[in-house]
Amino acid sequence: MNVNEELLSFLNQSYTAFHAVGYVRNVLKGNGYEEITEGKCWDLKENAKYFVVRNESSVIAFRTVSKDFSGFMIGASHSDSPAFKVKENPEIIENGYVKLNVEGYGGMLMGPWLDRPLSVAGRVIVQQDGRFLTKLVNVDRDLCMIPNLAIHMDRDANKDHTWNAQTDLLPIIGDATAKGRFMKIVAETAGIKEEDIIGHDLFLYVREQGSIWGADQEYLSAPHLDDLQCGFADLQGFLQSSQSDSIPMLVIFDNEEVGSSTKQGADSSFLEDTLQRIAKAFNKDLSVAAASSFMVSADNAHAVHPNHPEKADPVNQPHMNQGIVLKFNANQHYTTDGISAAVFRSLCRSVNVPLQVFTNRSDAKGGSTLGNISNTHVSLNTVDIGLPQLAMHSPYETAGTKDTQYLITAMKEFYSRSLHDEGQGSYQLK
Repeated sequence: MNVNEELLSFLNQSYTAFHAVGYVRNVLKGNGYEEITEGKCWDLKENAKYFVVRNESSVIAFRTVSKDFSGFMIGASHSDSPAFKVKENPEIIENGYVKLNVEGYGGMLMGPWLDRPLSVAGRVIVQQDGRFLTKLVNVDRDLCMIPNLAIHMDRDANKDHTWNAQTDLLPIIGDATAKGRFMKIVAETAGIKEEDIIGHDLFLYVREQGSIWGADQEYLSAPHLDDLQCGFADLQGFLQSSQSDSIPMLVIFDNEEVGSSTKQGADSSFLEDTLQRIAKAFNKDLSVAAASSFMVSADNAHAVHPNHPEKADPVNQPHMNQGIVLKFNANQHYTTDGISAAVFRSLCRSVNVPLQVFTNRSDAKGGSTLGNISNTHVSLNTVDIGLPQLAMHSPYETAGTKDTQYLITAMKEFYSRSLHDEGQGSYQLK
């Protein structure tokens, strides 16, 4: 199986952030990583492999080295994507239909969700023997759809269009006879009784699986490319890397698409807690280790659009299949600065990985990402990068078939190296 087939296999199983982290958990276990939990003391050994999961939707994996390690080499991405979340009391019975009561999660492109077969996945919480247990669930069939209004009833449909999430974007799951069926279907899929479900986090997802296409199969389209393409590449680079005198860390946060301000997001204590516990286990001062640490914040970037090149910066226009994208922003919405750009450029040049640059137009406001948010908790030299893609925040996005391997190669090298702070703005990459 080649890299793109492996990526598609991962994406096709990552219906939600919970499923993505479940996949990563299984891969880590299969590669000899021991799962540790936050609720117990950590007895960390030298030259060992560990990972910890928070909320079943964020994960941090690391390999220890000797007790006198120099710092941490951290690759971070995120597990979530914009989607529709199922509300409590999910059924609306109206006009002879049963509709799902949903609300938007993250800044999504809404139009592409209409007229596609959809289903529901996520997690349910059950109480058994005094314990609250989490069960992943995926209704693996075409279950619902959000129907468009016909052009005859909306003559302005092909003009500038706005969507009302409460009226235009509720999916139907059946006619009036489907009343009371939704949670029963979820329970049956999970192999439990409906009355045993006492909590849930359920999301719509598109049923169309990823594909490779183009005159020379140069493009790949799939759900969740932002940001699971980077998460997948980080994971592969992490697993393939060799040992240095720094601790390599794979970090995948949840909730980047809604600001990261959750217990499992980049604005939480998750990374800081983990770094503190590792440092404590080896009698290391985290402040000293942080000075010789580096983070690659990997979150996909906008490729120049074939029909709208005017939306891009006049000279910084990334293209798919032409390499990793370095992101810059004068207002520090991206963390890249002269030092972090120089370190990452040097690293990529050492393994012949091409780099491109992204900046927003000077008259356009861009978004931020998890790098600068996590830096408010643990201050590190950090670079913001991504892989170029089209249709970001659509339920079906497009990227290049060469770029995933570029990032794997770069991250394998990154995780095999260490950065040493020499003071007065001097660093050495070993």
